[in-house]
Amino acid sequence: MSLTDRAIEQIRELIRTGALPPGSKLPPEPELAAQLGLSRNLAREAVKALAVARVLEVRRGDGTYVTSLQPSLLLEGLGGAVELLQGDTVALLDLMEVRRLLEPVATSLAATRITDEQLAEVKRHLDAMRAARDDVEQLNAHDAAFHRAVVAATGNETLLTLLEGISGRTLRARIWRGLVDDQASGRTLAEHEAIFEALSSRDAVLTHAAALMHVNHTEQWLRDHLRNADSLEAGPQVAPVDG
Repeated sequence: MSLTDRAIEQIRELIRTGALPPGSKLPPEPELAAQLGLSRNLAREAVKALAVARVLEVRRGDGTYVTSLQPSLLLEGLGGAVELLQGDTVALLDLMEVRRLLEPVATSLAATRITDEQLAEVKRHLDAMRAARDDVEQLNAHDAAFHRAVVAATGNETLLTLLEGISGRTLRARIWRGLVDDQASGRTLAEHEAIFEALSSRDAVLTHAAALMHVNHTEQWLRDHLRNADSLEAGPQVAPVDG
């Protein structure tokens, strides 16, 4: 562990133990450095790193504060990282695998907790998807909102942030564009309908099955799409000629 990493860990420990609770202001740099037994340069570097991680917020002319430490804030960078992985086939498939592991469980949990108002919101986005079945941009927006509303019904903000992060706006748009071109959007809309109907019945097992079916089909489409793209990129294979 480098000296900077150790300095970061010391500040994290103050936050973990409650010595620096959410919303609190850090001591001035010289005082913080002395308190932690660090040089001012190390203290400064540690604060910068934690600010990048959204753990600390530097307010110019005011000081440095511990943020709210909400999952939605701390995990905010996940979505940006996923967007950077769009050209990495292995990474995309890994992300879909993670989604397959998490989303059906989250959807199942939502079935046991969703309110009538939350169910009505899911229905609004489903109706909007059907109305925009040939408009990739609108389909993508309401698809994301549909799943967000479902997972939000779990009341688990960390789960919501993780699933939103790994879905990826660019990847979702890419999938919808392909589904529309392949005339497979109708089937995918029907899968969303099945998820909604299962949620309406508050049946956790049925909801899990509907969500798993949907994610599996999406993952399989992506695998086929990536495989075809690789084949096209490789070009025609010429068989060797016997002499």
